[in-house]
Amino acid sequence: METLAGQGPWFDDHGGCFIAETLSPPVSELTERYQQIIASAAFQQRYRSLLKHYVGRATPLTLVENFSREIGVKTYLKREDLAHTGAHKINNALGQALLAQMMGKRRVIAETGAGQHGVATAAACALLGIECVIYMGLRDMQRQALNVQRIRLMGARVVAATGGTQTLKDAINDALRDWVANADTTYYLLGSALGPHPYPAIVRYFQSVIGDEARQQFAALEDGALPDALVACVGGGSNAIGLFSAFIEEPDVQLFGVEAAGQGESSGNHSIRFGQGGQSRSGVLQGCRSYVLQDANGQIGETHSIAPGLDYPMVGPEHAQLRDSGRANYLWASDDEALQALQLLSRCEGIIPALESAHALAGAIKVARQLPPGARIIVNLSGRGDKDMQTIAQLTSAEENPQ
Repeated sequence: METLAGQGPWFDDHGGCFIAETLSPPVSELTERYQQIIASAAFQQRYRSLLKHYVGRATPLTLVENFSREIGVKTYLKREDLAHTGAHKINNALGQALLAQMMGKRRVIAETGAGQHGVATAAACALLGIECVIYMGLRDMQRQALNVQRIRLMGARVVAATGGTQTLKDAINDALRDWVANADTTYYLLGSALGPHPYPAIVRYFQSVIGDEARQQFAALEDGALPDALVACVGGGSNAIGLFSAFIEEPDVQLFGVEAAGQGESSGNHSIRFGQGGQSRSGVLQGCRSYVLQDANGQIGETHSIAPGLDYPMVGPEHAQLRDSGRANYLWASDDEALQALQLLSRCEGIIPALESAHALAGAIKVARQLPPGARIIVNLSGRGDKDMQTIAQLTSAEENPQ
C-alpha cells in the first residue's frame, strides 16, 4: 500500500481544510496522529491480518467473457462486491476504526448514503468493541431499509437526518455537529475521499489496496501488461481513487470516472459535478474545496440519482485535480442507462451489482466504443446489489407493466 506522505492538503486548487474553530482541536489531533499510527508495525500487522482473514482480501479480478462480448472489449471486474459486508467501504471503515482505537477514542460516528459505509463501520466497531452511531438521511433510510436493519443488528444506532433533502449531505451535517459536541471521546469515520484534510489522504490510503491488487492480478493474467483503461463510479470518489491510485503514474492507462446523470443534465435532476450547464462551480462544502452543484446564488443544489451512494453535490478534491489536469476523464450515466447495464451483467454473468456499480458498467459500455479492437479494461464493481433489490424490483416491474 502507498505511503501517505505528500497526499494533500491541496490537490492543486482543490482540497484544503475549511472547518469551524470548534473542530480545529480534533482535526489537528488526527493530522498529528494518523501518519505516526499507520506507520507503526503494530497497526500494519493488525490491519493487514484483518484485511486477509476478516475482509477476505484479496478480492478476485474476474474476466466476464459474456459481458465482454456484449460490449466489445475484454472486461475484468475488480470484485469489491465479494468483500465482507458487500462493498469496498470495509477497507476504509476497518482502517479508520483501528486508527480510532489506537487514538484512544471510545465512540465512532459516521455518515452513510447507500448504507454500505454504515454497514461497514458498524461491522468494524462491533469487531473492535467500539460504540457506534450512524447518521443517515431519512429518505435514504427508506430506500435502503435492508442496510438499516443490518446496521442495527450489529449493535450500532442509526440516527435519521431529517433536514434538507434528507440524503447524504444532510447526514454529514448532522455527524459534524455531533463531532463538535463530543470531540474528546469521539472519532468521525468519514466514508469518502473528501472532507477536510487529512480525510481525503486517509481514505485514499485505505482504498489503495483495490488498485494495488488489481494491478498485480491483471499483470498475472495478462503476461505483465497494464490495462488500457479503468472505469469506476464516482460519488465522493473513494472506490474510484482506490482503483486509480496504482495507475495514475502510468500515462498509457486511461482513467474514467462515471457520475450519476439521473434524469439527464437538462432536467436538473442529476448529480453531475463536472457538467457543462453552469450548475457546477468551485466551492467549499463540508470541509474542502472542489466542484459543487450550486444554484445561481451559490446555494447548494439539489441532487438526484437512482443510486443513493452517488447522490451528493460535491466530488472529491483529487478527482477535481485529475479532471482539471486531463489525467482522468469523467462520463455520465443516467438512471435508465445504469439500470440497463445492471440487467445486462445480471443476465450475462449471474452477478447482480449495486446501483452505484451499475453506473460504472454503463460507463464501460460507452468507453468501449472509444477503444480499439483488442482493448482490455478493468471495471471496479464496488458493491453488490442486495441492498437495492427493492428499488430494482420496483423499476423493472414498472418496465414490464407500463401504465
